[in-house]
Amino acid sequence: MTDTARPADPSRSRSAAEPLRQDIRLLGGMLGRIVREQAGEHLFALVERARVESFRVRRSEIDRAELAAMFADVPTDDTLPVIRAFSHFALLANLAEDLHRERRRAVHVRAGEPAQDSSLAATYRKLDAAELDPAEVAAALDGALVSPVITAHPTETRRRTVFDVQSRITDLMRRREHAEPDERSDIDLHLWRQILTLWQTALIRLARLRIQDEIEVGLRYYDAALFRVVPALNAEVRRALRERWPGVPLLPDPLVRTGTWIGGDRDGNPNVTAEVVHRATDRAAATALGHHLAELERLEQELSMSARLVRVTDDLARLADASGDDAPSRADEPYRRALRGIRGRLTATAARLLDELPPHAVSSPLTAYDTPAELLADLDILDAALRAGGSAALADDRLAHVRGAVETFGFHLASLDLRQNAEVHGRVIAELFSWAGVTDDYLALPEEEKVALLAAELRTRRPLSAPGARLGADTARELGVLRAAADAVARLGPAAVPHYIVSMCSSVSDLLEAAVLLDEAGLVEHDVAGPRCPVAVIPLFETIDDLRHGADILTAALAVPEFRNLVDSADGIQEVMLGYSDSNKDGGYLAANWALYRAELDLVEAARTAGIRLRLFHGRGGTVGRGGGPSYDAILAQPPGAVAGSLRLTEQGEVIAAKYAEPKLARRNLESLVAATLESTLLDVEGLGSDAGPAYAVLDELAELARAAYSDLVHETPGFVEYFRTATPVAEIGSLNIGSRPTSRKPTSSIADLRAIPWVLAWTQSRVMLPGWYGTGTAVETWIAGDETRLATLTGLYRRWPFFRTVLSNMAMVLAKSDLGLAARYAELVPDPDLRHRVFDKITAEHERTVRVYLAITGHSELTADNPALARSVHNRFPYLEPLNHLQVELLRRFRAGEDTDRVRRGIQLTMNGLATALRNSG
Repeated sequence: MTDTARPADPSRSRSAAEPLRQDIRLLGGMLGRIVREQAGEHLFALVERARVESFRVRRSEIDRAELAAMFADVPTDDTLPVIRAFSHFALLANLAEDLHRERRRAVHVRAGEPAQDSSLAATYRKLDAAELDPAEVAAALDGALVSPVITAHPTETRRRTVFDVQSRITDLMRRREHAEPDERSDIDLHLWRQILTLWQTALIRLARLRIQDEIEVGLRYYDAALFRVVPALNAEVRRALRERWPGVPLLPDPLVRTGTWIGGDRDGNPNVTAEVVHRATDRAAATALGHHLAELERLEQELSMSARLVRVTDDLARLADASGDDAPSRADEPYRRALRGIRGRLTATAARLLDELPPHAVSSPLTAYDTPAELLADLDILDAALRAGGSAALADDRLAHVRGAVETFGFHLASLDLRQNAEVHGRVIAELFSWAGVTDDYLALPEEEKVALLAAELRTRRPLSAPGARLGADTARELGVLRAAADAVARLGPAAVPHYIVSMCSSVSDLLEAAVLLDEAGLVEHDVAGPRCPVAVIPLFETIDDLRHGADILTAALAVPEFRNLVDSADGIQEVMLGYSDSNKDGGYLAANWALYRAELDLVEAARTAGIRLRLFHGRGGTVGRGGGPSYDAILAQPPGAVAGSLRLTEQGEVIAAKYAEPKLARRNLESLVAATLESTLLDVEGLGSDAGPAYAVLDELAELARAAYSDLVHETPGFVEYFRTATPVAEIGSLNIGSRPTSRKPTSSIADLRAIPWVLAWTQSRVMLPGWYGTGTAVETWIAGDETRLATLTGLYRRWPFFRTVLSNMAMVLAKSDLGLAARYAELVPDPDLRHRVFDKITAEHERTVRVYLAITGHSELTADNPALARSVHNRFPYLEPLNHLQVELLRRFRAGEDTDRVRRGIQLTMNGLATALRNSG
């Protein structure tokens, strides 16, 4: 958006949105008839009455209290179908909105309009206009990487059955769009059957989600979309860039490579054990090898060419002869024979690497492949033979996909990150040092002595423990996890477990402790040049203060020869992770965003001074309060030099389905990540020029004011924790079998120890959305202090600076989804009326203030002025969320009053799931 943008024509916008409304009416109407048929007239009438009254609330025809009172006497058994009905509607509305965005993009393309920002076509146009130097492009993209890293989330617990039904409904709706009128009745019948199946299928599991379940949930996105999309996207980007700069060796490695935290993130989660790490890596490898075997089987069926009709290269003949396939019927089919041999060797590979063989394996006496590169070499022989025989079109079909999949996913599928809290490392090292006789009280040592001891340990090959050592349960578990990781690296290669993230990193010793533990697990190699390790130690700076000191910690760590050698042996790349969630919880929305920006500037300069390459890993959540929002805008909002050809970012569980549930969605989202990475790397996107210094100074002041306002509420208001625990469902998030991990890192009630997910989720469910805006209104109003010149300064920054514009745009999205009227219903759950008014009145005043300053800075008349898609969503379906919130409050009231039954618990779970689904990136 720029200051020259014109408001859309309302009549044109309404006309463009009419297909969306028709889809919602179609799907909602079918759902309503199914509810009537399946649940009965009485419950359908209750659902319909709730729907009508909710719209009356929106039109201010009745007070919310009347709608809330409607549910006060409804039996718990009757609330469940009502919750399910509105949750299913939210799910179907999401589906309709995704299809509408797809439809609108197609309309723009057919109309010959310029490609939209965040598409690769638009990025290529910008790169062409920039007339970039080929050598500079090659240098900037050296080691390029775009890596979405999948994590788990307590509300993303939909069963595979529900997931599959959604996919079928999506496919049917696409077919319906282009069907002839006489075909639509048949499609509508199929839609009816799928929605009926959806209604009769439980949305959530009966038992608490286990990590094993979360692993399977994460893996299903590969068959659903990623196997098809990622290799094709990698091939397209490589081809497009090499065509623009021929002769330059661009992107020798796949640009997009996926990662995961599921099964390796044990920060505060004691359920992650050595067995879990093994299962995570084994199941990932089985998924990759199973895909390769299935595709090779199809390829063997397709490549039926006869040696009597096509040219056979010597390499292909040798590969076919070595296959052991001597069936007379295939004697003149070299491609099939060669592929049977490749399948045999890959089956042997699977037998060597996995706990059990995946489908599509074949019996064969051939030896296993040692590396994916060996498999690629055989596939390259097929490719060269096809091209030599005039069959390039066949080489560019399934064979190209298989080669791309092997190159991208290897035998390991995705990189598993390990993560643990620095405090745990300290305790484990203390016990090991005590057992080995190094020191009896490591934790009491000053930082300088800790660093000296740890560095000395990295110079030795000796272990700190022995197989029979009697160690505490925590230490034994930590070492078990690391040894399982070492086994995965040995079996599947270094890409299987390449990263070790140190949470709450605040010192050099925090980094060295992790390195020593990797050494203890046998992952560090020692030679005359110093220690080297295939697993990179990555600091995670999370709090505001740690972000401010992050560059100093990195500089000091690189001054330790042993740590510097670890970095140098990893191609001179040091990754640093930035924590969006905990920094927000620590200092509030604006302060956290600015602390992150400043930290990146400082880290870029520290890396340049030290002569290393910096890669930033963005710990973004799906919610704005945890760093979420449109990824394309977020990447372009990074400071100069922060992207530098590569980035990793977390894709949090609550939005993964919305991004990767099917190929078109996955393609669109991955394309936006790649487009933004290329633009941020190769173009000047900050736009401040010589005005950067003054702009930074303004944000320094605003951030301090915002942090003070936030701290005044969260850290300094007496009773705030009690208010939070009673005016939101945070306590129930921990007690209702949602997700596999505890809600807190420690068994305390401290906000600091509470995980960011339940912190944000609780405020979202109660419709306050506090982490996405609180403190900004006071900061801006205080800074402006009635001075129109200062207001003009902020308006100028909003128009020119992607960072400031993105921060305000994401904040407006959250404010638009907040509802202080509904939040007031949750506040009524607070037993102490004085506490209730003391906290809620502050929240209400700050909310009004923040909306006011946003509109003043931007010049907009409403929060959704620059986000028509959100405006449509708020208009079309937010009234359908109203009953879910009221029912959640009512069930929380019953639960806390002692009605602790399975039905009440199930109802609360269902409302959480439904609201998180409906609110999407605020869930």
